[in-house]
Amino acid sequence: MNYSYFCPNSRNEAQFAVQWVPHCVCTVGQEWALEYQCICICISSQSSLRRCVFQVTSQNYDKYTTAGNVIGSVQLCENTQCCVGYYLIVNGQPKVDVLACDMVEKSCPSATCKAQSHFNNRFLKCVCNADLCNGNITWTPESEEPLHTYSYSAGEILKMAVPLAVILLVMFIVIIAAKRRNLFKEKKENLQSSCDDYSLSSPCSCQTVKSSEIDFSQIELQQIVGQGHFATVFQGKYNGSVVAVKVLPADWKVKFTTEKGIFELPLMTHAGIVHFLGTGRKPNDNSCFIVLQFAEYGSLHSFLCKHTTSWMSSLKLCQSLSQGLSYLHSDLHNGHKPPVAHSDLSSSNVLVRADGTCVLCDFGCSTILRSRSERRCCQSHTTNTEGHAQLGTLHYTSPEILEGSVNLNSSGFLMQADVYALGLLLWEIWMRCSDLFEGGVVPQHLVPYELELGANVTLESLISYVSHKDERPSIPKHWELLPQGSALEELLADSWDCEPDARLTAHCVVDRLVSLRSSHSL
Repeated sequence: MNYSYFCPNSRNEAQFAVQWVPHCVCTVGQEWALEYQCICICISSQSSLRRCVFQVTSQNYDKYTTAGNVIGSVQLCENTQCCVGYYLIVNGQPKVDVLACDMVEKSCPSATCKAQSHFNNRFLKCVCNADLCNGNITWTPESEEPLHTYSYSAGEILKMAVPLAVILLVMFIVIIAAKRRNLFKEKKENLQSSCDDYSLSSPCSCQTVKSSEIDFSQIELQQIVGQGHFATVFQGKYNGSVVAVKVLPADWKVKFTTEKGIFELPLMTHAGIVHFLGTGRKPNDNSCFIVLQFAEYGSLHSFLCKHTTSWMSSLKLCQSLSQGLSYLHSDLHNGHKPPVAHSDLSSSNVLVRADGTCVLCDFGCSTILRSRSERRCCQSHTTNTEGHAQLGTLHYTSPEILEGSVNLNSSGFLMQADVYALGLLLWEIWMRCSDLFEGGVVPQHLVPYELELGANVTLESLISYVSHKDERPSIPKHWELLPQGSALEELLADSWDCEPDARLTAHCVVDRLVSLRSSHSL
């Protein structure tokens, strides 16, 4: 692309053309004679910086300026070759929320910015890989022809004057960009090499552990101990033992079938997973029920509302919870147990037993993960991955699922989303640990983002806070002064990282907690 620059003269105007080269900054030099000359200074770089249109609302401004140097309405990307655009649909029209460089390197194969709508056309996003490509977004509403909105011409964008000082800024940006790319690459490599990860590839097994059909007349229901959108949980008696009876209406038969299928997988007995006793149907209304081990303290949410913990008891909760998720994610070849993603991990879907350990429960949204090459001989127990690229419990939903920017061809994102939720649960537990608030008052129990966004969190506010601003629940400042403070903060940051591939595995979280327990016993 050629751009014309003019050097005014008292007698005439001398026009010349300059071939645009990334990282070239042209300045006008003046000689105190009858003629003027224009000088173009080029700074060579091994990798060119992507240029993106920059238009950001005030609430997101500080965050996105860290993605690259901003000159007028253009941003030079430091961390990525991708430009991004975010829109909110207001009265049927797209309203710009963010036009900028993407925060981290992601897949953006297209050179044009084709907006994809998410969540009933309330939210749009597009990414592209060409200079200034996010200034021309194509949006196709339902039953309408494609229309172009917010188009920026090259003339408008290049109206700004570039001072000589920009040369030094560009050099600085190139150096910082290279360092950041190397740090991000090292972080991913370290996370992948320092911990044993679980493969998604597993041999196919059509065998399931058939559960016993329980006659409802053998169960004595006593009292309701929990009630959710899908089911009601009763405390009851069965064969002389106290049990939990989860009753699902006939309308939620799919949830019942999914959860029953998870429990009937081979080798699903583990200390970190609630013990499964059997299933049945109520004869009067055709509703289904699942009989489970009774957890004396109820849900983790209920437990944290009523109790504070010591440092060691909080670690016990965290470690047992992480071990349960690690086992759920594991791929056991000898026993043909495939990895399973929970997909709705929250403090309401974790139980606390009398010994102070956690167990996972509520597998109605879970997904059995299998490799692409595997023969589908277990169709009756294989859940469609694409059907689970949706919201679970809103507060615990990962940024990539909130945005809808997940690769549905790979089921691995479901396990990465589980680890994001696990990080929030660890924070939730530690925020009720009295030893981490020594000399102060332990805060009342709050679910993630309740303090920052209020009790009634909306999808839009969570997308803005978690995805656009890349914010997470507040960590008390004084934790930095504690012996274990830096390890806690690092573990949380590596669990709820905005980049799914940079997160720890559940197995690695267990290893970190074991290390914390051995090095910081109070």
